[in-house]
Amino acid sequence: MINKVNVGGIDVAAYQSIDELINSSILTIEGVQPGVGIAINPEKIMAAKKDPLLMSILQSATLRYPDGVGVSYVMSRRLNSKVARIPGCELWERLMVRSIEQQTPVFLLGATQSTVSQTSEKLIALGVNVVGCKDGYFTKEQQQSVIDEIVDSGAKIVSVALGSPRQELFIFECLKYAPNTFFMGVGGTYDVFTNKVKRAPHFFRALNLEWLFRLLSQPSRLLRQGNLVKYVYYYLTKKV
Repeated sequence: MINKVNVGGIDVAAYQSIDELINSSILTIEGVQPGVGIAINPEKIMAAKKDPLLMSILQSATLRYPDGVGVSYVMSRRLNSKVARIPGCELWERLMVRSIEQQTPVFLLGATQSTVSQTSEKLIALGVNVVGCKDGYFTKEQQQSVIDEIVDSGAKIVSVALGSPRQELFIFECLKYAPNTFFMGVGGTYDVFTNKVKRAPHFFRALNLEWLFRLLSQPSRLLRQGNLVKYVYYYLTKKV
């Protein structure tokens, strides 16, 4: 039984490791567990508090895991036991590797055509059963044809890199047509996987300071970090 902790109105599942998450919630002995996986971090929680639609989307996901250290820390304190932070990019990479075992069909959606094609080629070289890929530059009018392409591919795992909340909105629409599929929003993961964007060095990750590395690398993120400060305040005043 996986414990869940309510953080800012969102029930987040507590795992000890990435493999525990995959084994219990995605690739179980019964096969691929259909549904929607969404990473939960302080920025997303604070945004959801101001946006009822986003809050509804997050609450509707079948799998919500702690991507941000601020979320895993709060969960650890409330459960009085360590809860692993599950970086979305690491979960995705591990899931892709694990999918090789059963040759689970995978579809990749999002990013530029160049990036998603390179991601597909790299995964195929590893042995992943990639059954289709499509860039994220399609219009609202073209959305149904993209959904049809995903359904026709027979994919059982679909990773969507359209940025939040667009990727979540797309996922829940596509889920209507592919109810037996597991969907995962992955943001900028393809860019990291193809080395177009540099991830924080191990030193920063080990100290749970990946957010600081991103801030130092992109000072323009400073305003977004205001949500992190607000999150800390909300935690201290027991509002999350």
